Amino acid sequence: MDEANADVHMTQVKDLQASLFPICTKGTFLNNLLTRTLKNSQVDVDADIDTTQKFRDVKEVYPLMKEVDCPYQAARWPMECQVLDDPVSHVYPTSTSYLEKEPLYKFTGKEIQPKQVGEDSGELIFKYYPISSVNYFCRSAVGGSTCYQVHSNEDPSDLIFESRFESGNLAKVVKITSTYYELSLRSDMYTNRHTQWFYFRIENTKKNIKYRFSIVNMYKSESLFTAGMQPLMYSVKEVSQKNVGWRRCGENIAYYRNDAPNGDSEDNPRYILSFLLEFTYDMDTVYLAYNYPYTYMNLQDYLIKLKDDPVKSVFTKLRVLCRTLAGNNVHYLTITEPCQEEDPKQKKVIVLTARVHPSETPSSWMMKGFIDFLTGDSLQAKELRNRFIFKLIPMLNPDGVIVGNSRCSLNGRDLNRQYRSVIRDAHPVIWHTKLMLRRLIEERQVVMFCDLHAHSRKSNIFMYGCEGKGHDGRKLQEQIFPLLLHKNAPDKFSFEDCNFNIQRSKENTARVVVWLMGVENSYTIEASFCGSTLGSRANTHLNTKDFEDIGQTFCETLLDYYNENPRNERMKLKICSRLMDQGSTAEQPKNIEISDYSSDESSSSLCEEIIEKLSFEDVTSSPSKLSIIVPPSTPVVPKRKSRKRKKKKENQKIVQTKL
Repeated sequence: MDEANADVHMTQVKDLQASLFPICTKGTFLNNLLTRTLKNSQVDVDADIDTTQKFRDVKEVYPLMKEVDCPYQAARWPMECQVLDDPVSHVYPTSTSYLEKEPLYKFTGKEIQPKQVGEDSGELIFKYYPISSVNYFCRSAVGGSTCYQVHSNEDPSDLIFESRFESGNLAKVVKITSTYYELSLRSDMYTNRHTQWFYFRIENTKKNIKYRFSIVNMYKSESLFTAGMQPLMYSVKEVSQKNVGWRRCGENIAYYRNDAPNGDSEDNPRYILSFLLEFTYDMDTVYLAYNYPYTYMNLQDYLIKLKDDPVKSVFTKLRVLCRTLAGNNVHYLTITEPCQEEDPKQKKVIVLTARVHPSETPSSWMMKGFIDFLTGDSLQAKELRNRFIFKLIPMLNPDGVIVGNSRCSLNGRDLNRQYRSVIRDAHPVIWHTKLMLRRLIEERQVVMFCDLHAHSRKSNIFMYGCEGKGHDGRKLQEQIFPLLLHKNAPDKFSFEDCNFNIQRSKENTARVVVWLMGVENSYTIEASFCGSTLGSRANTHLNTKDFEDIGQTFCETLLDYYNENPRNERMKLKICSRLMDQGSTAEQPKNIEISDYSSDESSSSLCEEIIEKLSFEDVTSSPSKLSIIVPPSTPVVPKRKSRKRKKKKENQKIVQTKL
């Protein structure tokens, strides 16, 4: 294309932008997005077409974004959602001084537990709850619908609340006094449950005044707020003046059951989180959150930098796995060194997924740490890329992340309970994830799967696995990798908090279903929202650096576990033997001392003794409490016997006994 045609073409693109989005002025989010995606070498716009008539809706630009195959996509919201024009972005200072150990809150025993007052005795100053004509998702658009004023601040001293931005969650604010506010959270969209995640903005602050905030409709009966966890606060002025980002805040913290008549019921109880907060600056803009936010926009910015890096793009490929119900891209990364001489199918595969539950932001930070290390220039990273193919899905539920859900997608379901009975149209992300896994298993060996989560009731970082019934000296082998991870991160990762039992309620989860597909080492890693009880980090909060460090340590432990040294297999047998000697079980793993777990000096005769010892063990002598008893080689779920068949067999036994 010559320069003259190029100028004409860019003029056409600008005209298209102006006709599609007349409110998009220079520097706005949508204008920047279109400038970034509608490139003159990829989109041909006919100037004779009346674009104003052709594109009546913002969502009509969606096919154009798909055509240009750009990984960056403006978030698509349900049409009933109001969204601010200016997206919220936070600064994460490069200095780690603000990420120093933050101690847990120490209870004094004098914490008060105020009861809910409600609108009858207070003043409603903020109310926002997306309402549709039908109680299910039906339509989406870039930017949702236009915002309108939802709070009426008659008193200029009132705090100003807002949550109509990505991942924000706040439904209602009632002013009880000038310093006491009752807050209600919005449940997951198209449900009446899961009010746990919060993330909102406060403006018009006054310093040296202690405000009390009570979130009156928390959903979970158990919470880490009773163990000393504090909310997170981000001050815009504090970032600019002191280079301090997110930090823990609050005192006089209490978490208790809501006994108010309109806030509690036997079938659907609610709980109150109440705390005091003092702001540092006047007229500041402050954000409060349940945990460190990580939005869909954050992910896309990160992936674009990775894709545009001239070095990392050689061994990193970014693709779109599928689109969600709302039409948002679900990205997946393939990280591996390009194969030259050896057969590429000889490379084994490791699969990681994250953020199936929108509120579990620590999983995104762990995934970021994993990717940062894996795409680095260290010798360990290069060795991992040479030996494995990594398939990573950083955000399984972008729809839920965008709207600020706690647990569900836009169909009101927990996606991590849909892996066994998947309907493609209802759960497209899970359907395509399973399809990718099935193809990988058919083409090559998938040696590990791990789904990254966060935990709201337990401290530390730990794993859930699947108990195998090995007959070749590898019983309890599923405990080896978590044990090595504990040795590499003893102040954060707790092996004794791990569990390898398969509960009936977890049979539809990714971990169990992938294990049943034939992947022996199938795990869920859980990072506490709160903190650690171990070593030097005891009684301190976990921060973003801690989560990222676990991602790095996970990579280092992969090298320990998949060491090509022949002694490595003898080392694993030795660990299994020690675990059994200490009485380690699926429900209660026993930590053991390992002086050097990267090598093993034991003789082959010791290994033979272990195998001989295990071969005489009757693994079926003690019936398991599990409903699934599966050897790891060919895992299948046995069909449950019907009552009629069971009764028929019992009658046959009775007849045989009489004869």
